[in-house]
Amino acid sequence: MSAESDHRPIKVLLVDDQPLLRTGFRMVLGSEPDIDIVAEAGDGTEAVELARRLLPDVVLMDIRMPKMDGVAATKAIVEAKLPVRVLILTTFDLDEYVVGALRAGASGFLAKDVPADDLVTAIRSVAAGEAVVAPRILRRLLEKFVDRLPDPAGATPTSLDVLTDRERQVLGLVAKGMSNAEIAKELTVSETTVKTHVGHVLTKLGLRDRVQAVVLAYETGLVKPSR
Repeated sequence: MSAESDHRPIKVLLVDDQPLLRTGFRMVLGSEPDIDIVAEAGDGTEAVELARRLLPDVVLMDIRMPKMDGVAATKAIVEAKLPVRVLILTTFDLDEYVVGALRAGASGFLAKDVPADDLVTAIRSVAAGEAVVAPRILRRLLEKFVDRLPDPAGATPTSLDVLTDRERQVLGLVAKGMSNAEIAKELTVSETTVKTHVGHVLTKLGLRDRVQAVVLAYETGLVKPSR
């Protein structure tokens, strides 16, 4: 169930170590009738504590902060199995920290200079259970920082053994940045069939969304980055 399905505002926790930036985000989001900023935090430790206590729908999380950075805070929130989704903010589109944050369980990332409308749309999407990183952008991100990923030669992708051959094939195409429609055309099957396969992949691997599926495909070596 999405945060909007019961007609209540989307609860957002703002996390950034720069008060001026938090003020800017608060001004943008505070004008939206369906978004409620429940609290603010200046570091990752405080963010985790507030997430546990307030259970916001979305945490708008800065990456680089004192005490505990956004990657560690995201990991702590996800491992606590809180009904909370994390949207990462970064100064650069291809920040090396983002790979770690997505691996830790973030639902996507945005640049800090994102247009206001895009920020609002992203929060609504994440609250609805979607990911906000386009697969092709994620692919470029992973290829840029592939050296920071585990060595595929040294990793046994046992986690993929639960997949059927067709599911593994679909995962590989998702990781290459293809949409359901493009995969359906590639495999000569219906888009509904592709959606079913993607759903099975996420369920079997215990993944939240396509973003995490793409990360796992690279980590296990199912998809090799182009160099």
